[in-house]
Amino acid sequence: MWLSEPASFGAPLPAAPCPPRLSAAVAPLTRAVEVIDEFGQRRTIHIPAERDLTVYVDKRELVTLMTLGAHPEWLVLGYLRNQRLIESPEQVDSITVDWDVGAAAVRTRAGLPQLEARTAQRIVTTGCGQGSVFASVMEAAGAIRLDSQARLRQSQLYAILRAVREQDSVYKRAGSVHGCALFRGEELLIFVEDVGRHNAVDTIAGWTWLQGGALLRGDDKVFYTTGRLTSEMILKAAQMGVPIVVSRSGITQMGLEVAERLGLCAIGRATHTRFLCYTHPERLVWDTPPS
Repeated sequence: MWLSEPASFGAPLPAAPCPPRLSAAVAPLTRAVEVIDEFGQRRTIHIPAERDLTVYVDKRELVTLMTLGAHPEWLVLGYLRNQRLIESPEQVDSITVDWDVGAAAVRTRAGLPQLEARTAQRIVTTGCGQGSVFASVMEAAGAIRLDSQARLRQSQLYAILRAVREQDSVYKRAGSVHGCALFRGEELLIFVEDVGRHNAVDTIAGWTWLQGGALLRGDDKVFYTTGRLTSEMILKAAQMGVPIVVSRSGITQMGLEVAERLGLCAIGRATHTRFLCYTHPERLVWDTPPS
């Protein structure tokens, strides 16, 4: 089955001028298992499904992603985008995911020049599920420019945290996954969960690319993640043009340094009305102090 246009969240907007054809691979997100609890009693619970997905670009093996498999086609497209292997979705003719063999076949329209040279050197990151980026991504970070006028009101931040708490999720049913979300102000645009936070942000990057229009703009967006703010997560948000990132967890030293250099506002330890602003507090408008 092919989807000429991806499913959208919120108001419909024009998709990419010539979007890739996408399969609609479906896989269970959780699995029932029997466990024995602290009282020695048998119980049936659910755990997240983790599966490997090997990505092939024009029949050449590129990488194997460990994923929940909620939106594999968006994940693959977002991975290619965030690794700076493609410049636009129009370069991709189709993405076909087959869970029977655990493979995603990407067919490009005109090939990807110097693919082997550009993917020769990898940097292993702190991401769960085999997190890694190609060295060219780190080298290109200096070219990122974020909108200096972007702001977020404290009241909007609290609304974002409330929306995430109320979101139905795999985590509430089975635990052991990370969640990421993209907001426009306090409006939730998309929420994605995966076994690794880097997969979740890649999936969001792929989705926004396919939507085009106003959803492709990053300057009016806020990115949320349940995972820690590492350099990889900061870079991926910045590559989407998003100037404000919020996390339920904290930040690493390199994540802090990258956010400072890029002009990105990094907010961590954010739960209910508590948070810590690590970088560029001028992007926050303090309008609702907690009681």
